[in-house]
Amino acid sequence: MTEIASPHIARPRILVLGVQPGTPPFRIVEIDGQVVGEAKAVTDVLEAAAAFGITVHDLDDPDVVRWVGGDKFTWTLH
Repeated sequence: MTEIASPHIARPRILVLGVQPGTPPFRIVEIDGQVVGEAKAVTDVLEAAAAFGITVHDLDDPDVVRWVGGDKFTWTLH
């Protein structure tokens, strides 16, 4: 397979992992492959990104943010 024929796989700088049990539940946030903290709401993700100089214009853009185990609206265990 040539490089041109290979599928594009986005490696976003921000990775938000699935909901973890806690009071309140939280999601672990990674930036550039490093754990940077916990997010209890989408605003926490935006604040973490800003702390690393990342401006997020679209939380649904998979080239910017990858949501694992839910989306930007998933903040409780199911």
